[in-house]
Amino acid sequence: MTDLEFLKLSGPAKTAWKIGNFFRLLPGRIGAGCRKLGLGIVRLFRSLGLNLKDLVDTFVHGDWKTKLSYLVMGFGSAARGQWGRGLLFFLFQTVFNFYMIHFGVAYLGKLNTLGTIETYKEGRRTVYGDNSFFILLYGVLTLFFVLAFIYTWRVNIKQNRISEEILKSGRKLKSTKEDLKSLADEQFHKTLLALPTLGVTVFTILPILFMILVAFTNFDATHQPPSKLFTWVGWDNFRQLLSSDTASYGNTFKQVLFWTLVWAFFATFLNYFLGMLVAIMINKKGIKLKKVWRTILVMTIAIPQFVSLLYVSKMFAADGLINSYLMKWGWISQPIPFWTNAGWARFTIILINLWIGIPYLMLIATGILMNIPADLYESARIDGANAFQMYRKITLPYMLFVTGPYLLSSFTGNINNFNVIYLLSGGRPLSLELSGNAGYTDLLITWLYKMTVTDTNYKLAAVMGILVFVVSAVINLIVYNMIPSVKNEEDFQ
Repeated sequence: MTDLEFLKLSGPAKTAWKIGNFFRLLPGRIGAGCRKLGLGIVRLFRSLGLNLKDLVDTFVHGDWKTKLSYLVMGFGSAARGQWGRGLLFFLFQTVFNFYMIHFGVAYLGKLNTLGTIETYKEGRRTVYGDNSFFILLYGVLTLFFVLAFIYTWRVNIKQNRISEEILKSGRKLKSTKEDLKSLADEQFHKTLLALPTLGVTVFTILPILFMILVAFTNFDATHQPPSKLFTWVGWDNFRQLLSSDTASYGNTFKQVLFWTLVWAFFATFLNYFLGMLVAIMINKKGIKLKKVWRTILVMTIAIPQFVSLLYVSKMFAADGLINSYLMKWGWISQPIPFWTNAGWARFTIILINLWIGIPYLMLIATGILMNIPADLYESARIDGANAFQMYRKITLPYMLFVTGPYLLSSFTGNINNFNVIYLLSGGRPLSLELSGNAGYTDLLITWLYKMTVTDTNYKLAAVMGILVFVVSAVINLIVYNMIPSVKNEEDFQ
């Protein structure tokens, strides 16, 4: 399709063409991605080979201080007068050796089985055996520690090689005082990033890796350490959750996933377009008390959701305010099953979410609408465009361009929108047709919460966490490459 033919297409046709074109190009992109992955692996092995060659060369051509640094980290730096660097390297090696001798080797040795000795009773005394949870947790931590040691040891050797080259050239090495000054000057970025990097590693990367590994174990209510051990089961949990048997976890997962995507779609786009419409109506010339209308809408944001959603949930109960007044006025003869019928519950949640979400979009849209040049609308009026045409050709493209990333993040946020579902319905109504204590209004995230807290089915909850990430990542990757603000950032006029 030529550029001229593409420009002649209507908005929906353009979107359909973009989606079709994306899937037409998908095999080529997958092939390109595989080639990049292959090249990355080749570069990785090449880098490892070069590093190994450098280590051998440094040892062969280095002096006795450098050679001894292969065994005692920091010796070369300290022997050349850089006491600060030498002391830090030596302390790190000392801590590593102490940890590995007293804890690390034992945890790594049991990591393949996650423990073999169960806790048992000996008379009135409890004899504690292995704890699979600690073995897995500290085993992963030990692996991180080993990688950190290898990297630090490599830096130690590199420092010795650089120091030798500096001394051979007749220059002086930096003193400890100069090193400290450097950390507050040209190396200040390392000083600032050291603590955040450690925090991200310990509190983000380590728990994520731990969760992924739990998905390959049988850690559940019947395998609770320290009284019971759990062990590796391979891909069994994934097969259980993705099976297609009726009344199984696989069937429940498909239903919950379908509702999660439906909910995310309506919760995102209904709020988006209705919030934009409200903003347009309030900003329209001739509308009085604009600040009052905005204040009234913002009040729904000011009230904590924990309070407002629980209150609204009671209003829609069988004996709540809504049903009571509808029956009092004679509009209905029996209570509407807002929370006991799957269809009504889902519709009610989407409806109530509009009350929460529209004010946010109204505020965002108000700021963007005020920045659209008035000349564009004036020119369109002169050309005879009506209000809908101006909205379709000017307002909507401008809004989509500016708020494209927000729409993407909002959709992802609604996939994981725990508060609205849990506080309104708690996932109800429940059904014997659904496994794992799931309900017809449960999202993947609320079902994961039930598995973890209520059923203590940690193995399937870990699998669920991985699948939620995969679903979110795939949607984000597809949509991110299609939104105008990313694809045509410099072409918007």
